[in-house]
Amino acid sequence: MNKNDFAKTPPMGWNSYDYYDTMVTEADVKANADFMAANMKDCGWEYIIVDIEWYAHGASSMRDQYQYIPFSTLEMDEYSRLLPDPARFPSSANGQGFKPLADYCHSLGLKFGIHIMRGIPRIAAHNHCKLLGTTATANEIANPSSICGWNPDMYGVDASKEGAQAYYDSIFQLYADWGVDYVKCDDICNTNIYPHNPYSAAKEIEMLHAAIMKTGRPIVLSLSPGPALIDKAWHYEKYANMWRITDDFWDTWPLLLNMFERCELWQNHVSEGCYPDCDMLPLGRLSKGFNKDHVDRYTNFTPEEQKTMMTLWCIFRSPLMLGAEMTLLDEPTLKLLTNKAVLRLMKHSIGAKQVERDRDHAVWFSRDTEDGSYYVALFNFKEEEAFVSCSLADENITGTFAATELLTDASISLDTEAIRVSVPAHGAVLYKLTK
Repeated sequence: MNKNDFAKTPPMGWNSYDYYDTMVTEADVKANADFMAANMKDCGWEYIIVDIEWYAHGASSMRDQYQYIPFSTLEMDEYSRLLPDPARFPSSANGQGFKPLADYCHSLGLKFGIHIMRGIPRIAAHNHCKLLGTTATANEIANPSSICGWNPDMYGVDASKEGAQAYYDSIFQLYADWGVDYVKCDDICNTNIYPHNPYSAAKEIEMLHAAIMKTGRPIVLSLSPGPALIDKAWHYEKYANMWRITDDFWDTWPLLLNMFERCELWQNHVSEGCYPDCDMLPLGRLSKGFNKDHVDRYTNFTPEEQKTMMTLWCIFRSPLMLGAEMTLLDEPTLKLLTNKAVLRLMKHSIGAKQVERDRDHAVWFSRDTEDGSYYVALFNFKEEEAFVSCSLADENITGTFAATELLTDASISLDTEAIRVSVPAHGAVLYKLTK
């Protein structure tokens, strides 16, 4: 079993975080899974991910004070393994865990994933709880000096201790038994509470990988938060399938503009089964769980900025994880998310690179893997519509090509040595070039 086979192309799915934060329920997950299966699956969308604190009792009940309630009650089995909160996930009762919900997603032709925090529950360590497969107890493998700066649930695991690998083996075997296809592990890609050692969890990444391989189940491993460390690219590529190249990405133009620099840094590290991750797509309705009144809002991105984000993510071949409540998607957003011509780049393009970037514009280029065509994306960073010009001569692409603009399906002819097109403010155009 080779971990690079677990995700032959960048994963595409939905994650509960941007809309629900910690308050997502089983009914919410099923409703979004139903929508994806009916409206998006045929375009390549397939993962349904339950994000943070699915195990915490009363999560989101004190949102006016805390995002994560300090040292709240956690649902946990006798072997220090966290379980879904049955109040929010009723099918998990009586030891069923997430298996019924995973089975539901699988019945729709989708895949199921969960978020976890790095380490072992602090309460398990404090109570000297048992671990499966070892005589060691939780306190003996916990590293109380290794913590997360923003979530109070866990201690890091000391890889040098007897029983450390057995603990990770036990939780991933549980996830495999549930039918989990994807695990997003947090506080591990960049342990930024320790600026002198931001990759302090490297050994835990290796333990996660080893535990997955032992299960025999192809579980995609996603690492958060970013920014990932470019000098550790080899390590991410060896042990994970995805790693965040940014901290939490939200719907502001400065954050989107900054992603061009980050994608340029990581463009040579995209390969089959290994994907630098631009983070979630904050589109549609967002943020219901992020305020005490549970009021949602529409994305702050303009329609043109939304096209810019989708174009960059797709030509770079970042994983696509939608953060919206899908059942509330408006028609323009759904149309953008199901544009098969644009999404084709996720599975059938290679060699993406940024060929130009300055304060006003950027240009990206890649090749189709099947039909011999080329892709060129032109981005306008200005506050007003402007012409963006480039040449592909340095890519040995010369002559006049038939060009289809994939966001609008408009057709023109382009001289690849002197491309010059008008692009909306903060917008993008994406051409497929064919002879």
